[in-house]
Amino acid sequence: MTSGPVFFYILILGKYFLHGSGQDVKCSLGYFPCGNITKCLPQLLHCNGVDDCGNQADEDNCGDNNGWPIQFDKYFASYYKMTSLYHFETRTSECLSHFFLFITLLFLVPHYPHSLLLPPYSVVGSVPVPCLCRGLEVDCDETNLRAVPSVSSNVTKMSLQRNLIRKLPPDGFKKYHHLQKLYLSHNRITFLKPGVFEDLHRLEWLALMNNVLTHLPDKPLCQHMPRLHWLDFEGNHIHNLRNLTFISCSNLTVLVMRKNKINHLSENTFAPLQKLDELDLGSNKIENLPPQVFKDLKELSQLNLSYNPIQKIQANQFDYLVKLKSLSLEGIEISNIQQRMFRPLMNLSHIYFKKFQYCGYAPHVRSCKPNTDGISSLENLLASIIQRVFVWVVSAVTCFGNVFVICMRPYIRSENRLHAMSIISLCCADCLMGIYLFVIGAFDLKFRGEYNKHAQLWMESIHCQIVGSLAILSTEVSVLLLTFLTLEKYICIVYPFRCLRPKKCRTITVLILIWMTGFIVAFIPLTNKEFFKNYYGTNGVCFPLHSEDTESTGAQIYSVAIFLGINLAAFIIIVFSYGSMFYSIHQSAITATEIRNQVKKEMILAKRFFFIVFTDALCWIPIFVLKFLSLLQVEIPGTITSWVVIFILPINSALNPILYTLTTRPFKEMIHQFWYNYRKRRSIDSKGSQKTYAPSFIWVEMWPLQEMPPELIKPALFTDPCELSLISQSTRLNSYS
Repeated sequence: MTSGPVFFYILILGKYFLHGSGQDVKCSLGYFPCGNITKCLPQLLHCNGVDDCGNQADEDNCGDNNGWPIQFDKYFASYYKMTSLYHFETRTSECLSHFFLFITLLFLVPHYPHSLLLPPYSVVGSVPVPCLCRGLEVDCDETNLRAVPSVSSNVTKMSLQRNLIRKLPPDGFKKYHHLQKLYLSHNRITFLKPGVFEDLHRLEWLALMNNVLTHLPDKPLCQHMPRLHWLDFEGNHIHNLRNLTFISCSNLTVLVMRKNKINHLSENTFAPLQKLDELDLGSNKIENLPPQVFKDLKELSQLNLSYNPIQKIQANQFDYLVKLKSLSLEGIEISNIQQRMFRPLMNLSHIYFKKFQYCGYAPHVRSCKPNTDGISSLENLLASIIQRVFVWVVSAVTCFGNVFVICMRPYIRSENRLHAMSIISLCCADCLMGIYLFVIGAFDLKFRGEYNKHAQLWMESIHCQIVGSLAILSTEVSVLLLTFLTLEKYICIVYPFRCLRPKKCRTITVLILIWMTGFIVAFIPLTNKEFFKNYYGTNGVCFPLHSEDTESTGAQIYSVAIFLGINLAAFIIIVFSYGSMFYSIHQSAITATEIRNQVKKEMILAKRFFFIVFTDALCWIPIFVLKFLSLLQVEIPGTITSWVVIFILPINSALNPILYTLTTRPFKEMIHQFWYNYRKRRSIDSKGSQKTYAPSFIWVEMWPLQEMPPELIKPALFTDPCELSLISQSTRLNSYS
């Protein structure tokens, strides 16, 4: 770090200390006190931009200023108060001495406290030309130095950051007995020789960030630096910390070891650090924490263990950290998480997890992050009111539409029962999606206002697993049935003279195979927890849309095989088939000059095909894109997942009844016939002859033979879709318009 005026930061931090903690006020779990008044508020009102307490207490302490900001203020406030009074800077050959600085201050500030009297050392002397000198501070950042420069021994701070230094000679700092701050960050230092810092008895800050150190000296690091307060080794390649490493660092208050390769901690590694205020071990390779590794850190206020592959945390791991205020466990899958882990941390005000659902295990902590995954929040399974409304609307539309079609299909008097059987199967599959949404809405109501207490148990419950399986079953069966129906139409229209007659046995076999495939795909993840982990429990809606970091390799491959394998292939087949069908009918209509209004019929057909393909694309293309992005390790916001699951995914399930039944010619003819019969009964006594109603040419197989006019009986003999396609090219236009 380079020096400069930082009193603005100090003023900001000052507000943190002025605010009362309110620890004397007792609030129930999930609530926090409004300063020192007796009012308590729920966690969700903390730092929401509104003065809910009435005294601004709920809007104070929003930032996490624990750890190094407090130490920075404590040790350097007086220092910057003094140095901000002068702005002497030079690139010339000499720097100010302490004596000259003192004389200058006497003239500038006659009443400056005599306690600041400094010993009259000699002038700092010459410094390398690219370096800057500020008082007794030498700044040689980004000057392409390859070795430690030689300057006068009076310097108190030396900054050698972003240079090309590879080695530190044993006697490189021998004469700098007054050095208090040493910055060697962003160099290429690979090794620290024993005794390299043994002459720096007054050193308080040592920063060696972003070098290539692989290990620390075998001897105690602070053996000759008893005043060391701040030690930063971030961004190196250090593999382990020994019991002797910090044995003499009794005054150390900040220790930063993040972004190294530490894979092992001994139980007594941090035992000498009884004044330590911040310990940062984030982004290392630590898999196990010794049970008593933090037992001597009684003054610790901030602990960062985030992004380590920690397999398990002991229930009493943090019991000794009675003054801990900030705990970071981001990126850690805590398989055995429980409230017992965090209950002793009564002063904890900020906690950070990988999943917001973990916040339910620390309800007494005022600020818990993340507080939502985009789908759910601490209070509700469905975070947004729009989600909560639409989950019921979409569920009702999907269930009603498909049940209505299932009930009405028997009244369509078609002798092609095989096609009707496929449509009923499709409606049953789509109904499962409506049931899935209904269950999600029901559990959202059940957990309303207290979801954080139930989140983890819900996502691991058998209910969530079964509901997620139903959603995948609905999705896969629907996709396969749509593909089957599309291929059946494609063969009959594009190859009318070569199509095989769809027999009952073959159709039933295909439908059974489709449902069996759907069941296998949906329920296989429930059979092997070790292989698939919590496949359906990665979010509150129990739908495995994209890969999570916690997924096993097998689960990721399985998810990709479903979404980018089966479903993508089915979508391509559907688009290709409908495109070929429309082209074939268009070409046939051009050659059939006897057909009237062929352009109008082609437009009707084009619209129908367009909406079928468009709804499929609207549903599946976003899912394909999300799945592909997840493979590229692109972070996908949870809000996008919620939109896909609640709004986009059910599109096909809700619209399939409309596209494949309610808007088709047979259904319209049936409604017209019902209306005709109703009017006929009402007008039996009316005068005049009744106009005979006859269905369209292609759909006469809907009606009983005795009700059909004689001239329509002959075409009614063609009951197979493929045979009907042989009647004429114009017939094919009618059949899909």
